[in-house]
Amino acid sequence: MGEAASHIKVALVDDQPLFRAGIRMLIESQQDMEFSGDAADGEQAVALAAERRPDVMLMDLRMPVLDGVTATSRIISQAGANNTDKPKIIALTTFNRDQAVVEAVQAGASGYLLKSAEPEFLLAAIRTVHSGYSVIAPGSVHSLFEHAARQAPVAGPDLSVLDVLSARERDVFLLAAKGLTNGEMAEGLFVSEATVKTHLRSVLDKLELRTRLQLIAFAHERRLLGN
Repeated sequence: MGEAASHIKVALVDDQPLFRAGIRMLIESQQDMEFSGDAADGEQAVALAAERRPDVMLMDLRMPVLDGVTATSRIISQAGANNTDKPKIIALTTFNRDQAVVEAVQAGASGYLLKSAEPEFLLAAIRTVHSGYSVIAPGSVHSLFEHAARQAPVAGPDLSVLDVLSARERDVFLLAAKGLTNGEMAEGLFVSEATVKTHLRSVLDKLELRTRLQLIAFAHERRLLGN
């Protein structure tokens, strides 16, 4: 009962005071959220995460002292092996094809949003990420990762990286990499959503990935979708 009534603790990292003030007011206006502090650079963000243990952190990627990608990596690594101790991090960027977004996802961010996003979209994203799902800015996530992959070309598809997966896990990997939801995968594979979730967790564990978004980036980097 107490768990259902608990607030989502949200922290914000951005070097613009006016932006921080606006987001703080937005968070504090929500009955299911609690503002747990802000920081103006990446160094402060790492300290804030350790001290306040927020559930969700909104992380600007381009800041002085320490950038958001490095801060994300440090926060994820210092949180320990238990995933429940790790805050869910949403990267904030000013434009959709920011290479730093790809690096933030690889560092463990659960998604990214444009700083110009509508307030309601930002709030929905916080709730979505807190529930354990990834979130992305409007537009095609695949175009972002395809663009990044083209910037760092590889010799060709490296399917051997999927050898650790069973045949069914490989099916789930490829469908998830194409952006299908659990429900769509369950329907396509003629299994239950619970079975899909089990397979997906196993895929992430075996490939040493933390999030579904990392899985999509992983697939594009290695040309596993035929692009």
